[in-house]
Amino acid sequence: MSTTKKIQSALISVFSKDGLEPIVRQLNKQNVTIYSTGGTEDFIKNLGINVIPVEDVTSYPSILGGRVKTLHPKIFGGILNRQDNESDVQQMQEFDIPQIDLVIVDLYPFEKTVSSGASDEVIIEKIDIGGISLIRAAAKNFKDTAIVASVEEYGLLLDLIESQYGATTLENRKSLATKAFNVTSHYDAAIFNYFNKNEAETVLKISENNGQVLRYGENPHQKGFFFGDFEAMFSKLHGKELSYNNLLDVDAAVNLIGEFKNNNPTFAILKHNNACGLATRNTILDAYNVALACDPTSAFGGVLIANATIDEATANEINKLFCEVVIAPNYDEKAIAILSEKKNRIILVQNQVELPQKNVRTCLNGILVQERNNITDNKNDLKTVTETVPSEQEIEDLIFASKICKNTKSNTIVFAKNGTLISSGTGQTSRVDALKQAIEKAHTFGFGLKGAVMASDAFFPFPDCVEIAHLAGISAVIQPGGSIKDELSIDYCNENKVAMVFTGTRHFKH
Repeated sequence: MSTTKKIQSALISVFSKDGLEPIVRQLNKQNVTIYSTGGTEDFIKNLGINVIPVEDVTSYPSILGGRVKTLHPKIFGGILNRQDNESDVQQMQEFDIPQIDLVIVDLYPFEKTVSSGASDEVIIEKIDIGGISLIRAAAKNFKDTAIVASVEEYGLLLDLIESQYGATTLENRKSLATKAFNVTSHYDAAIFNYFNKNEAETVLKISENNGQVLRYGENPHQKGFFFGDFEAMFSKLHGKELSYNNLLDVDAAVNLIGEFKNNNPTFAILKHNNACGLATRNTILDAYNVALACDPTSAFGGVLIANATIDEATANEINKLFCEVVIAPNYDEKAIAILSEKKNRIILVQNQVELPQKNVRTCLNGILVQERNNITDNKNDLKTVTETVPSEQEIEDLIFASKICKNTKSNTIVFAKNGTLISSGTGQTSRVDALKQAIEKAHTFGFGLKGAVMASDAFFPFPDCVEIAHLAGISAVIQPGGSIKDELSIDYCNENKVAMVFTGTRHFKH
């Protein structure tokens, strides 16, 4: 039996009619018998094209408020019969079941309804039953039946039936079946996640259809892809396509600046997912200039992000620096023109979008999942554990440093003063090494540490870190506490009049 099959009959039952008309007209032109239901049937009739109601085949009307329309042996038999199976052929004749060669179904918009904030009652009615069953049946029987399961495939179907004179090859049908099972699996995952909430935390269902091929992965020899709705989160105004590494840096930048969304104008510069400059000032221009001075060497080729509108003056200063990406909630028109002078510079407007509440990453032969770290240390969390109490300015700087520390690779130490990142030690195997790195960086760029504060992402197991930091000039320390040897660090601070506060929250970031 030939694997190329002429479409002689089609069942069409869709929610959205967009793009359907040219397909229906082409099928009619090729004398294809069309079966349909409800609103789709009316749509086809209004085109002046003959259509057979499903009720005429099943001898049953649409019942239960439209919940049951196509669920009938005469419909599913027409889709699932194996044309090379003698028993199936005999039963088709015995029960007068019409052959259905093509199924076109567009499911109820479940995800869109959920995101609209609709009631449970409305959402439940958008769980498609007949449609999903038709798709699975036709996809299972791809050897004989073609399935189009979403509006996105209408163009492909139209090309096929026009270029192949209403015929489909086995390769065509298998490809369409693959796309169809992607639709059904994504649909079911969305429904499960809606129902699941927090009831089955050890079950993970992830389905993303918005895949984007990147130029390459972390290195040129690696393939790279991004799955997500980038356009919902950012409006891209200018520049080249973002790379895998760009996206990682942008993610780090967004998480970091989110800690300062309610602060005065704040500007951050990141490189390899860590902040190399960050400052809060009265104007975004001052914030940028101070942030750049933190580490102008690392800033080269970095990602820049602001929590306020970037104006013309700030854009002129940024334009002097080679940077990959600039992100802000808004820009002056002149600022956009200035920043666009560099052909490849990526300019993004950050939209207000809720970020996922779970972090997911591959691990060994599986996946690690954890809740998002939504705790940002604040004044109410601080417990002064030393005789010396931090001043109001020191408290502000301790919170400032803690926010940066939370968003920096462990092990990390952060120095800050007067709303400015002085330096940090990042991703070291020893906290002492991270501390020494931070001290060296501060001195390299001409920063004195007298009166600065220190933040650590985890507790100090020994007093060596506070001693080294104190000798370098640090006046106050913020850390989670929790070591069995906390008293050793506290004792050193008391002996040397250094203020120390505990937060009770560790901020590892690996």
